[in-house]
Amino acid sequence: MASTQSQADIRSLTTTEGFVCGGIAACIAVTVSNPAEVAKTRMQLQGELAKEGAQKVYKNAIDCLAKTWRNEGIRGLQRGLNTAVLRIPGMTISSDEAGQRAEFSLDTAKRLTFGLGFYEPIRGTINNVIGRPVADQIPMTSIMAGATSGAIGAALGNPLFLIKARMQAYSPALPVGTQHHYKNSFHALSTIWKAEKIRGLYRGVDGAIFRTAIGSSAQLPTYYWTKNQLVTHGILPANSVWTYLASSSVSGVCVCLVMQPADTALTRVYNQPTVKLPNGRFQGTLYKNPIDCLWKTFKAEGLFGWYKGSTAHFLRIAPHTIITLTANDLIQNAYRKLAWS
Repeated sequence: MASTQSQADIRSLTTTEGFVCGGIAACIAVTVSNPAEVAKTRMQLQGELAKEGAQKVYKNAIDCLAKTWRNEGIRGLQRGLNTAVLRIPGMTISSDEAGQRAEFSLDTAKRLTFGLGFYEPIRGTINNVIGRPVADQIPMTSIMAGATSGAIGAALGNPLFLIKARMQAYSPALPVGTQHHYKNSFHALSTIWKAEKIRGLYRGVDGAIFRTAIGSSAQLPTYYWTKNQLVTHGILPANSVWTYLASSSVSGVCVCLVMQPADTALTRVYNQPTVKLPNGRFQGTLYKNPIDCLWKTFKAEGLFGWYKGSTAHFLRIAPHTIITLTANDLIQNAYRKLAWS
């Protein structure tokens, strides 16, 4: 039995097994972190295109969470959760060589499996083109691969990103921004399809690609660079959850800094009201595209307008990363004991 247990402990999970274990862990993490994302979305829409001094519904992210709880209860804090869960298959998990830990890049809920799954093949292809070994972590090729894979995932997942943002923004008690009332994700999809067809579901896709490309270009390279530095200098061992947490934390800070303006622009482009043109097409009434949104936001609200919701964004990232890593580790170990003991 001891020998069997030892083999079970070191055996690497298959892709399917890792996917299922990671999916369960991701569901737990998303449920815990979703309220912070609701606060982020509402903070980003508060005072939209209003000059300094405009009345604020929420003082800060914590105030937003407290008021949402008081006025809307758990349902308000978990708006958009069903859509977030539908996006769980978008989390990509890769076991390390020993198969003892699962490695997650930060904020992978924003990418479909196809997107992040393309990262290594794209990076390897670029390395081959320039005559470098596939395994080499070159900053420039990592940035290019991260941006490209992130853009692919963002384009594929746009309909779900769109309805999640609109559902999280909706508040019957303390509304901010344009309000879209959907009963659930499927009602949202059918409503948008009936009104605007495929163009409606892919509204803001340019902003999604822009945002995710920026985030991915910073996320994966900073994650792997930090991890390599920690391991190379003997600060932390390679197969340690603390290594993954530390690397993810550094990556998360970098992602927040570079991606927040694009994230704010995407939320606003997604949520803006639309008007039907004489030719039957629908057009946003506030912004033409994410760049136009950034410019108008800067003119009306200053640089701070780009970083609205950044505190809530980080409050979502931190627990999401820690819970996902920890839960996945526990679930994988439990699975090994049940399946191979």
